[in-house]
Amino acid sequence: MPKLSVVVPTFNRLETLREVVPSLLAQDIDAKCFEVVICDSNSTDGTAEFLVATAQEHPNLRHLPGSYTGRAMARNVGIAAACGEIVLFNDADIIASPDLLRRHLERHAARNRVAVVGLEVQVRSFDEYLDKRDHPERRGFLHPPARKRLSWLYFLTGNASVRRQDLVDAGCFDESFTGYGHEDLELGYRLERAGVSILYEPSAVNYHWQDVSHEDQREKMRLAGHSSVRFYRKHPNARVMLLLGMTPLSRGAHAVLSKLPLVLGYFDAKSKESTFARRLIEQYYYVGGIKEALR
Repeated sequence: MPKLSVVVPTFNRLETLREVVPSLLAQDIDAKCFEVVICDSNSTDGTAEFLVATAQEHPNLRHLPGSYTGRAMARNVGIAAACGEIVLFNDADIIASPDLLRRHLERHAARNRVAVVGLEVQVRSFDEYLDKRDHPERRGFLHPPARKRLSWLYFLTGNASVRRQDLVDAGCFDESFTGYGHEDLELGYRLERAGVSILYEPSAVNYHWQDVSHEDQREKMRLAGHSSVRFYRKHPNARVMLLLGMTPLSRGAHAVLSKLPLVLGYFDAKSKESTFARRLIEQYYYVGGIKEALR
């Protein structure tokens, strides 16, 4: 039996899967120690044919097609089918380092009742992936490398592993999160409340290959606002409200900016060249999504 199952949800992501799947199969541990489970929402871009051909040479690759309603449901199918004691979540556009699985396994071997979150490096192109792969100093980081523990707010399932039994005991992913965002954070919240510690492992590195336009990112943030309200209604407490940015202050700032279209237009135009402007506009759309859902 494998020690670890990698669960990857996908839908029509063949372009990136052609790089992601080989990176997961070319790990520096024995292939008998792990399996890769692709939970495919009936892709129509040749994903099935690619996986069938690849599985002929790699029997630890499994393809689970189905009519999944979203990433939460697809991942739950993967959890149910997983043969490994530990489940590692990876996405269809996230390329693994050769030692990714070993790093996760080492942390789980040292402690029980933990979730392990690795370093997910953001890249916009395959060339940028190659550059950051070969030059670690250019990767950047979300957390200080010395950080040991994380809160549920950073349980991001592009690079996170948990014992399968802990996932089952917590109830797995909530499949009512069918839009964009927060199905992973909400599971992290329940895991933490159940006594599962969330650990940070910066040496467990993978690379999130996505180039999202400013317009698409604004829409994602609006939908994430809707998911935040779903999260809060399920767990209505002040800390959740604060950490998800659902405070009266944030909504008040949104109301003020809504009355200043010229100011909004200025920052929107500056978003391509200014990180501050981009984050301000994304936060504006995020809070706008919160207000829409609350209405």
